Amino acid sequence: MAEVQAVPRPPLIQGDRSPGQITGDICAAMLRRPGALWWAGLLVSLALLAGGVAAVSYQVATGIGTWGLNNTVGWAFDITNFVFWIGIGHAGTLISAILFLFRQRWRTSVNRSAEAMTLFAVMCAGIFPLIHMGRPWMAFWAFPYPNFRGPLWINFRSPLAWDAFAISTYFIISLTFWYLGLIPDLATIRDRARAGIRRRLFDVFSLGWDGSYRTWQRYETVYMLLAGLATPLVVSVHTIVSWDFATAVIPGWHATIFPPYFVAGAIFSGMAMVLTLMIVARKVMNLENYITLRHIDVMCKLVILTSSIVALAYGTEFFTAQYSGNPYEQFVFLNRAAGPFAWAYWTMVTCNVIVPQVLWFRRVRMNVVLVFAVSLLINVGMWFERFVIIVTSLHRDFLPSNWASYRPTVFEVATLLGTFGLFFTCFLIFCRVLPVIAMAEVKGAAAHERAKGGNHQ
Repeated sequence: MAEVQAVPRPPLIQGDRSPGQITGDICAAMLRRPGALWWAGLLVSLALLAGGVAAVSYQVATGIGTWGLNNTVGWAFDITNFVFWIGIGHAGTLISAILFLFRQRWRTSVNRSAEAMTLFAVMCAGIFPLIHMGRPWMAFWAFPYPNFRGPLWINFRSPLAWDAFAISTYFIISLTFWYLGLIPDLATIRDRARAGIRRRLFDVFSLGWDGSYRTWQRYETVYMLLAGLATPLVVSVHTIVSWDFATAVIPGWHATIFPPYFVAGAIFSGMAMVLTLMIVARKVMNLENYITLRHIDVMCKLVILTSSIVALAYGTEFFTAQYSGNPYEQFVFLNRAAGPFAWAYWTMVTCNVIVPQVLWFRRVRMNVVLVFAVSLLINVGMWFERFVIIVTSLHRDFLPSNWASYRPTVFEVATLLGTFGLFFTCFLIFCRVLPVIAMAEVKGAAAHERAKGGNHQ
């Protein structure tokens, strides 16, 4: 029998870089003058952000009647965007914490950017519950704290209170985990920087890091503990968000499948956004040696896995509705697939189920342009998933006399685009201020690969 030849895996770090060369390459990508593409991206992001600020300011001054709301569709774009951005942030915690605990060394080139992406996505998500309150200056009422209002406390049964706890906890833990991972690299930049304000700032934020064995030992212990603490957030945060729907009596929402379905969908959309950002960053910042085809290949495999779980959830929803014998439940899912918003449903299915199937082919996974196109379509599809869940379950109520259509207004669209402007503005500034790649971890991964001949993760 002919012997089957194994296809060699691309290296994690190309060029057999030494620790000094790794430091020089990553610092150079951060310190060199930004190019025309970076400035163009920043200007577009700032323009979108300015439009979003104007739209939100008008909404706050006028009221949320500026949205295309009606008596039936009361959540619309607002909560759609909230769930979308919370989902985007999940890949950061997955790559940073869970894959760290499983000792997946390929994460080292993408975890820093994924963690930053998590923070920016949670910031974008936090905007929408504030706007939805109608009186954002009353946002402090959502938190349980000693007050002078007598027995008046928040309603702990309200999804708004759950979201406040979920967002604040997720942001604090993610910020702490991200900052802790930055400390060794901040000390490296401090030691390379010239005397001045930049050096003093890095000196303060590196917390006296001296690189000794004792310092590294304590750092790794704390990092491991935080990874273990952050891991349940991947499950808990989007599970809480799913309860916003699952605890309701609206057909199409009250389903026990929602918590795992939402978690898998969040990781799916988050991995797609990481791919989108990493492919752009590796090209614009000349990081092809550190964000390699092997990283893209492994992330594509995670996309295939989570896409399959999401596809199973879509089919399970229809099966559950049919098997339940509930005519209202059956009508909701028939309406999704064949009603006025069928175009949105089939856009969702195409982008989330059909398009990712091309990633089964290694040639596609090795083609950066095709992977970038697939990741963009997945981001579109996951936004439509949240839109379909919310709008199609609401616009056809129990009583036909309450039925109404929904059309987003220019203020809703501008607010959505404004959050994309905020997200990309923060990410572009992050690329210029801090190292995009975790230098200390990449050095360890490169040394491990040299010791093992480049054949093991």
